[in-house]
Amino acid sequence: MYEQVSHSLLNDILIALKPEIKNQKLQHFYTRLGANFYAIHSLFTSLYGDRPDFKKQMQHLVETMARQFIKRPAHLKKTDLAREKDHDWFLSQKWVGMALYCDGFADNLQGVKSRLHYLQNLGVNLVHIMPICDCPEDQSDGGYAVRDFRNIDSRFGTLKDLDDLAANLRKREMLLTLDVVVNHTSDEHEWAQKARQGDKAYQNYYLTFDDRQTPDMFEESMPEVFPENSPGNFTWNEDMGKWVMTVFNSYQWDLNYRNPAVFIEMLDIILFWANHGADILRLDAVAFLWKKMGSSCQNEREAHQILQLMKDCCQVTSPGVLFIAEAIVAPTEIIKYFGEDAINAKECEIAYNATLMALLWEATATKSTGLLNKGIRSIPEKLERATWLNYVRCHDDIGWGFSDADIIAVGNDPQLHRRFLVDYFTGNFEGSSARGLAFGKNEKTGDARISGSLASLIGLEYALEKNDSEAIDTAIKAILLLHSIILSFGGIPLIYYGDAIGTLNDDAYLNDTSKSKDNRWVHRPKMNWDKAAKRTQPGTLEYRMFSEIKKMIAVRKEIPAFADRNNRELLNVDNTHLFVFSRFDHSITHSRVLVIGNFDTNPQSLDLVPMRRMGFFQYDLVKDLCTGETFPLINEEIVIPALSFYWFQT
Repeated sequence: MYEQVSHSLLNDILIALKPEIKNQKLQHFYTRLGANFYAIHSLFTSLYGDRPDFKKQMQHLVETMARQFIKRPAHLKKTDLAREKDHDWFLSQKWVGMALYCDGFADNLQGVKSRLHYLQNLGVNLVHIMPICDCPEDQSDGGYAVRDFRNIDSRFGTLKDLDDLAANLRKREMLLTLDVVVNHTSDEHEWAQKARQGDKAYQNYYLTFDDRQTPDMFEESMPEVFPENSPGNFTWNEDMGKWVMTVFNSYQWDLNYRNPAVFIEMLDIILFWANHGADILRLDAVAFLWKKMGSSCQNEREAHQILQLMKDCCQVTSPGVLFIAEAIVAPTEIIKYFGEDAINAKECEIAYNATLMALLWEATATKSTGLLNKGIRSIPEKLERATWLNYVRCHDDIGWGFSDADIIAVGNDPQLHRRFLVDYFTGNFEGSSARGLAFGKNEKTGDARISGSLASLIGLEYALEKNDSEAIDTAIKAILLLHSIILSFGGIPLIYYGDAIGTLNDDAYLNDTSKSKDNRWVHRPKMNWDKAAKRTQPGTLEYRMFSEIKKMIAVRKEIPAFADRNNRELLNVDNTHLFVFSRFDHSITHSRVLVIGNFDTNPQSLDLVPMRRMGFFQYDLVKDLCTGETFPLINEEIVIPALSFYWFQT
């Protein structure tokens, strides 16, 4: 019965399409719309079916998709068709990403285009350019307080510059990833300006309240994202005479997705950037999309429905485009952002593996892999046609989001252990050489996250200041070890700009009043191209780091077992300093890679007897794929040097 209603509504919508749409060649659009309409109608009904204007909004939704399909360039439509035939294309081991700030990396978009050879030299073929939409200069939140969703900030260039960059990337067979901030806008956005002027329609684009009664009830269960700099979740606006929900910062107004007009506007923006050449769109703050009183206003069922609806609509107009879920939430919650289908990603094909990132830093501090092994096993298995972004550092802070139960299971007190990690990475623990900064400190709970560059957190900054060659060597080994894990673990590795040459903390942000209160800018530096030039000079630190990471990337791309097809097995070994897992290729008999990482500052032994029972080390020699070195297996153990790793071919 419901299918008949859906089919009837689709016919009515198609009949009512405006002539300028009907007169276009829409064969593929109609085919995909027919295939996806039942799901689109079901989700739209679930979210907005009780509204008297439901049919009018459905008509608007379909016309929005049709107009963006008509605008989609022919070469992108061709890519859509190819990716529809090869729907697992993004699971290949050949993809290696880098996240960068446009101005930090190369001043502007034209500068990024001129530096693509640097990325190709390293082996990077997926470029995530952090937010570049127009923002207020003094209240931008690093690009996440968007004033105009369809314009490039003049500091970075123009839409033409982006189109030129996208075309250049395509010629190099490189992918472009862009951000769409779906949860909020700047308070200077046109919608917010109209709301302030008293326009009721645009006031309904946001969550606004006449008095504190409702906000106070929301606050009873909502956590604070930035308790230091932006406490609370609501801001009084004098012009409107209303309270506005502002979960992140007072100048970022949360959108009201209970209003279908907001959903359609944001979908139109997503499709706009897809049509400007984005292969992947990172959807920011997706966990916050639906606000419900009495809850934390995160991870609500309706937030998932919104993402499913966005994905289904995108499948109609630009099916070659992937979504990244930026949801830094608990492992049991983050897995849900792939969707609940048994195989296909019905929401986002890609999600940040924040749990792995945090666990790697925990293992770095403790020199033990107990929690790393336990925490990884606690992450539910992902869908077959979905993948993780694995990273060591990114533009954001490091949070300790692993579960209390796992911390207890390895013998630690959750609160004390997290406090130890904060002390360790801020250099306030005896023996620590880390140079991180506490971020988002909550005076009520004592919780804090960590800011800092990879090299400074790992101890390279300290070692260089002390001119301690042994400490420098230790830090570089640790940098390479962490990269070896994200490159081999299963998913798309995402390297942060500057990390491949050991970029240190940058205190320049303290001189900028718009940034000085946010210490995350300490790890959002200006790329030092003089330092980067040393990557080609043997004997330099930059050469050692860059060349070793480059080699790992090259090896990764040649090994089918590193493709992400749920083909990883975590192995139990009798040594709490080692992290050991195997990767295998179902299509090739006996094609396996054994990855071993030693997180201790002393050499560690791996007992071969139990490994042989598991089918590893069956021959007299074993080969490390990264170095090409072979090892004779004359003893019943193999020694892994301090802070080192092997990718053994077995």
